Amino acid sequence: MIETDVIVVGSGPAGSSAAKHAALGGAKVILMDKKSEIGSPKRCAEGVSIQGLEKLGIEPSPRWVTQEIQGVRIQTPDKTDVWLTKDEVKLPEAGYILERKVFDKHMAMDAARAGAEIKIKTLVTGIEKIENGYIVETECMGEKIDYKCKILIAADGPEGHVARWAGLRPAAKPKEMESGVQYEMCNVEFERPGVIEFYLGSCAPGGYVWIFPKGDDIANVGLAILPHKAEKTAKEYLDDFVAKSPYLKNAQAVEMNVGGDPVGGMTKKLYDDNILVVGDAAGQVNPLTGGGIISGMTGGMCAGQVAAQAIKEDCSKKFLKQYDEMAHAELDHEIKRYKKVQEYLLTLSDDELDSIAHAFQGESFEKISTTEIVKKLIKVSPKALLKLGKFI
Repeated sequence: MIETDVIVVGSGPAGSSAAKHAALGGAKVILMDKKSEIGSPKRCAEGVSIQGLEKLGIEPSPRWVTQEIQGVRIQTPDKTDVWLTKDEVKLPEAGYILERKVFDKHMAMDAARAGAEIKIKTLVTGIEKIENGYIVETECMGEKIDYKCKILIAADGPEGHVARWAGLRPAAKPKEMESGVQYEMCNVEFERPGVIEFYLGSCAPGGYVWIFPKGDDIANVGLAILPHKAEKTAKEYLDDFVAKSPYLKNAQAVEMNVGGDPVGGMTKKLYDDNILVVGDAAGQVNPLTGGGIISGMTGGMCAGQVAAQAIKEDCSKKFLKQYDEMAHAELDHEIKRYKKVQEYLLTLSDDELDSIAHAFQGESFEKISTTEIVKKLIKVSPKALLKLGKFI
């Protein structure tokens, strides 16, 4: 039996953030992941905002930034484009496209440098609640090893088992779990360099198609759909889009990624005695964009800070409720607002999306951000004003 203060299951950005901040707070931490290579395979379009990284105190590195975002293109079914680029807005808010396979390792190394111990290729096969913590059963290279911890942090993704084993409800209901598929492609053509592209409507029911440039002629090309609104699989929708896109006529896929994305909002309870839930496992995802890197890391930071303090004082749910309060204070405003926008967009037909795009023509934008787009949407659409007027 190996004993420690905190065990974090899952070494994605949220898990590594939790491990780092728990270790910085003085806790003895083990960060474990079932994969042999942290960050692979990726399950993400890899976009983040500059403001999000700054808030977390993370300095961009050329090792894991592949492209600075120069703007946004949104296209509706009748091929109407809405452009927000750094040349056209007054106060640009840029972001980055990452190389997640490098970024995730970077974050895990940050946790290790803070004092966390990393266990790769370590599969958690079960957990057992004991009076003052958890027994975590694992298998590593055919060897069964048990660990004992005072606090268990579940960061094992949207399909993770740890929170369920602990009796906590999953973050997303089946109808609120998007199905995503993505190709990394070369020979991609871009109308404007460095611009991330979104395609709306029936090309991706309940979601959207994205093309995220990664420099030169390389891009992530993917989509997410809500299966109950779709007539085909996510891959079939993506293949149809690729076949019809003039920008992808010579493109070749060098990697395919698939996965689920919980867009139903944060789970109601993120904690219990001796356990915290973070990241995708906790539904810490923007329901509109499906992005969860920054919000998951924010949740991880809160969990790590509370866990480190709890080790010194009290690991009961009464004390750990502080994490729930911190996470909701940090993330609720954005997640709940964008959940309403997502629900509104799900009611729109292709024709309605086209009409909104037409109304956007000639509008000026003050910055490149999701909030700015939604504000303009409310301005040009009476239906949006009725449904989302409280957004601003």
